[in-house]
Amino acid sequence: METFQRLESEVRGYCRNWPVVFDKAVGSHVYDESGKPYLDFFAGAGSLNYGHNNPELKTSLIEYLTDDRIVHSLDAYSTAKREFLKTFEDVILKPRDLDYKVQFPGPAGNNAVEAALKLARKYTGRQTIINFTNGFHGMTLGALAVTGNSMKRGGAGVPLDHVATMPFDNYLDGKTPDFLWLRSLLEDSGSGLDAPAAVIVEAIQGEGGINVASAEWLRGLSELCQEYGILLILDDIQMGCGRTGKFFSFEEAGITPDIVTLSKSISGYGLPMALTLFKRELDVWEPGEHNGTFRGFNPAMVTGAEALRRFWSDDAFSDATRAKGDMVEARLAEMAAEHADFGAHVRGRGLARGLAFDAEGGIAKKVAAESFDRGLLLETSGPEDEVAKLLPPLTATEEELTTGLDIMADAARAAVKGAKA
Repeated sequence: METFQRLESEVRGYCRNWPVVFDKAVGSHVYDESGKPYLDFFAGAGSLNYGHNNPELKTSLIEYLTDDRIVHSLDAYSTAKREFLKTFEDVILKPRDLDYKVQFPGPAGNNAVEAALKLARKYTGRQTIINFTNGFHGMTLGALAVTGNSMKRGGAGVPLDHVATMPFDNYLDGKTPDFLWLRSLLEDSGSGLDAPAAVIVEAIQGEGGINVASAEWLRGLSELCQEYGILLILDDIQMGCGRTGKFFSFEEAGITPDIVTLSKSISGYGLPMALTLFKRELDVWEPGEHNGTFRGFNPAMVTGAEALRRFWSDDAFSDATRAKGDMVEARLAEMAAEHADFGAHVRGRGLARGLAFDAEGGIAKKVAAESFDRGLLLETSGPEDEVAKLLPPLTATEEELTTGLDIMADAARAAVKGAKA
């Protein structure tokens, strides 16, 4: 550990909760340098939907690299990019009747969000972006401005403005009509709210606490945006690529966002890659107006195309993910009932799940720590880290899911016992 402590910045985070040195990873397991296995219900914060070192994807990658194919090409044309674009169109866009242009904005999710915000402002000629309570969209300044977490916002060092924050689904008392406040501000010329360029939203807030927007709420938001000429940006960086069952998390609502951001599992292999998708008429960029050195990382396009072919050519993988999600939900419901005195309840959809507790007492953080001690990796989310968050690989077997949930159940009992002591 001395090397990391001496040389790596204090900003490091995950390693503080998992104080081991990882070395190998296969499927749903990672191994530390002593060979100890850990069942992974974290999956690279959703970047490894198809597991670690998926053999089919690894074969495609190795063949590409050993043949001395081009790795770095910025936005020059390449055979790998052409194959990815054609596969994405044939497997994802056309079957869903989505006529999106594809932008490669850079290697990470924040690049996709920054491009989306800039494009919305350029297209509309407006500045204000509507965001939502407990939303998370990235750590660069534009993405951070539309993020709710006060600790992360505090690191900016400058004002994070040109945004207006509205309540997410079920943020209020459950009785106030959806969008009453936003609609009131839009209709009142004295409200002080400038005409928004766009709304940015997650269908399920991952970092915000596994908060699920209902299909009805998302449809209402889409209709409001159309009514007032506001672009709808759907951030699908963590919840896309099948995490909720369907490829896009918004499919259940039957809406078509104007702009969609993707990253994390779009490469399929944990390689850096991001996309900003937008309706064809929004493509008002000048050549080179938004660019980046690593927006043409061809190995990620190779594994990304292979993942689309392997997992999304029919509905079998999607159906299996939803079935696994139902199984996980049922087991978490049993845990929640066991610990109802601590406000335990289940959140999520598909294989994005959370066991939430009362914010006081830090129970979820203790569950995560006890899980690690028992060989299970999971993180917490929510403004007070009140949710034990599960993002297992979508390829995890039912046996692996059962093993992990058994470990989590024991960890929860230990965490609650410690809190009572």
